[in-house]
Amino acid sequence: MTKKTIQLGLVDDHNLFREGIKSLLDKIEEVTLVLEAVNGKDMFTKLNNVVPDVILLDLEMEEMNGVDATLKLQELFPEVKILILTMHKEERMISYLMEIGANGYLLKDTTREELEKAIKTVYKSGFYFNEFVSQALLKGLKNKSGRPLKIGKDYHLTARELEVLELIAQEFTTAEMAEKLFLSARTIEGHRKNLISKLGVKNTAGLLIKAIKEKLIVV
Repeated sequence: MTKKTIQLGLVDDHNLFREGIKSLLDKIEEVTLVLEAVNGKDMFTKLNNVVPDVILLDLEMEEMNGVDATLKLQELFPEVKILILTMHKEERMISYLMEIGANGYLLKDTTREELEKAIKTVYKSGFYFNEFVSQALLKGLKNKSGRPLKIGKDYHLTARELEVLELIAQEFTTAEMAEKLFLSARTIEGHRKNLISKLGVKNTAGLLIKAIKEKLIVV
């Protein structure tokens, strides 16, 4: 059976950088560039015609920057996966973008191999944390108060939901979780949606950040 091609959007106001990314994308199988925009405003105009699965989004742009674009994408197109691609390395910025709805964060000096991995992982799993981003998030989100590990009662999580949360943190796919827990994929997705709702986050990436912050999982 032929694998589904990942529909990709690219939003950046530097022409040379976009051309460089496009040349890299030409070498990545199962990824098709369907939208190209120079800023957030341009992107939303083009989203009237095509909605990608994943959008590579720069932060510093005129006519709607990446932060504002992320917030609006979450409001209008919550199903779209947002992969931030920027030179900004600030831990607070990384944490903030992930909390408001970004699904992954890459620096612009990334390799073609990591770009490919990030696009395919965020499409498949709903989030992508590389080593740099993981360390930045942990530094910013780990609670240093020393309070004991919670067991989910503050959020009324069931034992099964906590089990699914742990597996999500271990990067299990829906299919892998279903097989491991002897459940259907639909049931696993139901647990994921319940977790997102109970913790008051926007997506799987936000779910993991909140779980770390609230010490619902051990990292």
